[in-house]
Amino acid sequence: MEMFLIVLLLLAIIGLSNIVNHLIPFIPVPLIQIALGILVAILPFGIHVPMETELFLVLFIAPLLFNDGRHVSRKALWRLRTQILLLALGLVFVTVFAIGFLIHWMIPSIPLPAAFALAGILSPTDVVAVSAMSSRVRMPKTVMHVLEGEGLMNDASGLVAFNFAVAATVTGVFSLVNASVSFLVIAIGGFVGGALLAIIIIRFRVLIRRFGMEDVTIHMLIQILTPFIIYLVTEHFHLSGILAVVAAGIVHAIEKDREKSPTVELQIVSNSTWTVILYILNGLVFVLLGLQIPSVGNEIFKDPLFNNIIVIKYILIITAALLLLRFIWIYFSSLVGWKLKKRKIRKIDLNQIGITTISGVRGAVTLAGSFSIPYFLNDGSPFPERSLIIFIAAGVILVTLIIASIFLPVMAKSEIGKREAEREAMEKAALIRSKIAAIRAIREVMNDENRSAAFSIISIYNSKINQLKYTNNEEDSFQARKLDRSIRMKALEAESNYIEKLVKEKHIDRTVAYLSQEYIQRMEIAITNHIKFRALVMWSLIKRSILQLFQLFLPKKKERRKKRRERYTMMLQLKMKMAEVAIKVLKEGMTPENRNITYIIIGEYNELLTKLQLVKNADASKKYARMERELQDKAFQAERDEVQKMYERAHITADVVRKLRQQINIREAYWMEENTLHDA
Repeated sequence: MEMFLIVLLLLAIIGLSNIVNHLIPFIPVPLIQIALGILVAILPFGIHVPMETELFLVLFIAPLLFNDGRHVSRKALWRLRTQILLLALGLVFVTVFAIGFLIHWMIPSIPLPAAFALAGILSPTDVVAVSAMSSRVRMPKTVMHVLEGEGLMNDASGLVAFNFAVAATVTGVFSLVNASVSFLVIAIGGFVGGALLAIIIIRFRVLIRRFGMEDVTIHMLIQILTPFIIYLVTEHFHLSGILAVVAAGIVHAIEKDREKSPTVELQIVSNSTWTVILYILNGLVFVLLGLQIPSVGNEIFKDPLFNNIIVIKYILIITAALLLLRFIWIYFSSLVGWKLKKRKIRKIDLNQIGITTISGVRGAVTLAGSFSIPYFLNDGSPFPERSLIIFIAAGVILVTLIIASIFLPVMAKSEIGKREAEREAMEKAALIRSKIAAIRAIREVMNDENRSAAFSIISIYNSKINQLKYTNNEEDSFQARKLDRSIRMKALEAESNYIEKLVKEKHIDRTVAYLSQEYIQRMEIAITNHIKFRALVMWSLIKRSILQLFQLFLPKKKERRKKRRERYTMMLQLKMKMAEVAIKVLKEGMTPENRNITYIIIGEYNELLTKLQLVKNADASKKYARMERELQDKAFQAERDEVQKMYERAHITADVVRKLRQQINIREAYWMEENTLHDA
């Protein structure tokens, strides 16, 4: 019962971490989860979850790596294989020796084999942490593929190196030749074994489907059990269970691509189930990591033999050495990869090397491995500086996570910023040109009959052009809003003057004049004070509802209804005349500077005129809809033609062309759907 309550608490912490992240999004979720784990461990709840390495690896790392193997880009893995192998194998073993000697030189109380063990467990990057960090920033695709490939493979190489170093420390015996042969057998055997087991499981699923067992629940259960079974079986034969689940994930991805008749229901259930599983497992990894840190720190901080400041200095120096070594190794390995595959791999610049370096976050595998260090050697003596080794491992994890959280968003933004800005500028310019082409096409076919419909569509296009022009320029946007407000107020002033003129000439009665002036005042408030306008609209709705409710209890008189209809007809005709006056004033005041905005406002008035006219004539309404549909079809085609022309002249790239065409198709589909519903 106690363990069940602890599990519920851990799940609640995962949910709470996402709520906290929503409130303070600049702090990544992994750090929040670690902090909450530390808080729970510090509070006097008596909660302690022991870190059992084997259970941790099979319960958390196996399914997470299996899923990453299913979704990793196989083409990218093969294309970047040189760089990935240099990181996942070369950098791991260089780290073991270089950082191992540094640790032994800096902390003589840690013997060289134990220092190699600490360096070995610090060598693998955490693919889970990298994925969590990269979700906050837009990483370059090449860098992300390299990090994914490295994270999938270096866990195995790091753990193997760590295990050999621990064995050498415990037994006092080490053979480089035997260790090298064993590593090849463990790594290759694990990868091949995982692939074979995955094929067997896939064949078993196909077999039970042939027997008519299409039950989604059974197939989903097999999917969930697959990484655990493969990991446990390969580890039983002393092979790499980590590489086995990665290979199994890749094989499952290949099988999914080749499957001719995938069950849609199974795919939906599979995606939903794995989303929940991964969400929980990812969160638990970091919460459990946080739970271990207080107990690890207490052993060091409370031990009088250790100087806390010096121990923290060890952590910072080792972290700096790891990052420096990683930077140097990536720089030279990128040069090697560039020379070997000059035509396929673009040389990585310094900023990308910096991003790849900072992304080398250590995580759960490092801490879980350090906890697997035995307490005693073969001769019965305590393992040298076991508590210090675990504390250093935990400290390096925290420091690398914090460094990545601070610097990765900045570096990734600077890397992508220029290319993204260029692409966005290209896309924006292309959008504006395509919409200008649509306006031009409409004006070419505009005549007296379809003028209202044409102005309505042109107004919409002009509005979109203005939005595109002033989206990222606050000063221009402010000036545009100011100009828009000024033009609208002039139009309303013309309407008001027209009403006053009619009153003086006694062409309308006082009541109609009052209602018209009230309408103009509401429009002025809408332009100058949006908050006041919303309140006014709300009050008008309440007042109208009360009046309608009150009229239910009044006796219905024909004279009153007749007078109301006459006033409604008069107001309808008056609003049409007011719109015409406003359009005339707007046209007279049009200049090159205010042309676009004036056209938008004229289009709005024309649209109002059309709606007022269509209220009186159903046949005219159908005719207007037909003309509007014909003009809009021409506009869509003009947009497509302009996009194609820009592509042929190399003004835009192929991906921008695809995006623009997709946008046009979507808008056209919505337009057709709306007209179908209208016709119905």
